[in-house]
Amino acid sequence: QVQLVESGGGLVQTGGSLRLSCAASGSMFSRNAMAWYRQTPGKQRELVATITSGSSVNYVDSVKGRFTISRDNAKNTVYLQMNSLKPEDTAVYYCAAAIGPQWVFPGYWGQGTQVTVSS
Repeated sequence: QVQLVESGGGLVQTGGSLRLSCAASGSMFSRNAMAWYRQTPGKQRELVATITSGSSVNYVDSVKGRFTISRDNAKNTVYLQMNSLKPEDTAVYYCAAAIGPQWVFPGYWGQGTQVTVSS
């Protein structure tokens, strides 16, 4: 069983930055691919970024060049650095863990952290 706890959300102005953190329990963290999703009311949850156990990364087009996903296996933590934030980035951001080293689908979810970007 993996437990995920996000932190770092908040209110920021357009153009600002935030760094989200996701702390994972369990000794399997380094072997799991991880991801960040986001969701706004009335919309489906959107996959924002993924990182494999080998630290290969992928991003949705709308955040490329602005967001960076990274992981620190010694701290069992995955990060999402968000720069040049836009109002359309406003959402609840969720951390997710895969069952294995590649991202296929989420096996575990965090509780979410709110990010609000004011115009």
